[in-house]
Amino acid sequence: MFVVTGAGPVGWSVAEQLAAAGHRVRVLTRSGSGPNHPRVEKTAVDVSDPARLGELFRGAKAVFHCIHGSEYSAKAWAAELPVAELAVLAAAGEAGAAVVFPESLYSYSEPGRPMTEEGPREAQGGKRGIRTALLKARAASATDTVSVVASDFFGPRVRTAHAGERMVKPVLAGKTLMVIGDAGLPHSFTYVPDLARAMIAAALDRARWNRVWHAPTGPALSQREMAAAFAAAAGVPVPRVVAVPGWVLRAMGVFSPGTRELAETLYQFERPFVMDSSASGAALGLAPTPLSEAAAATVAWWGAQGQ
Repeated sequence: MFVVTGAGPVGWSVAEQLAAAGHRVRVLTRSGSGPNHPRVEKTAVDVSDPARLGELFRGAKAVFHCIHGSEYSAKAWAAELPVAELAVLAAAGEAGAAVVFPESLYSYSEPGRPMTEEGPREAQGGKRGIRTALLKARAASATDTVSVVASDFFGPRVRTAHAGERMVKPVLAGKTLMVIGDAGLPHSFTYVPDLARAMIAAALDRARWNRVWHAPTGPALSQREMAAAFAAAAGVPVPRVVAVPGWVLRAMGVFSPGTRELAETLYQFERPFVMDSSASGAALGLAPTPLSEAAAATVAWWGAQGQ
């Protein structure tokens, strides 16, 4: 039996893949949501509350902790994420289960060069510093852990991402696409089902525990190329792409907290932002889904939502 906390794009994909492979899965969310599958048990619970975690983790081989902050802000992350992770690590340790985390590239302190599993993860300040601290806490924990790093998400159920609704919806609607930074720079995008596959593969192999892996991720694409892939999958014209310069976003951030949080990540879009997953792919026996196939699945999911 496996436990999955959260039913966002990552948690949902992990639960679906585990169930499809014949495993029993217990999905924990505040709302009791999750995939409808005979092998999936859905439970409404606040996983930051350690009181119930012991019983819910009992018998689990691994816990996939896929919950993020209630807001995209350093304040929310600092208040919520460390507490929840410590509770999950403690309960999983008592149950004898490893904890598998999806992770981002925020902590990487030399993002100007292709980022590998051996690269330094010492970024400080804001959301980047919080991710650094979380990784250090996992490494210091007595509980076995695995962190699987992905770049910007795309795929079914991915909404609040640069290649989510901000990109796919305008493409499908034939509207001008607005992106931030430089629309022509190479940028890594990770297909969420590939991240889920890597998390499961690492969880099932004890020899892969207690280290950081990279999710299978295809060659870096510009934001313009990513939009063109979605357009090709949908059979619609490639959209006109307009890039919003970083200085505009930074100026708007003076008055808008949400924009200020987004501006903190501009470094990812004002120069090449490339993740190398070749070493992890070889170790885990995985390769990224071809872009045409991943884009088609993404477009099909959005089409089913009435977009």
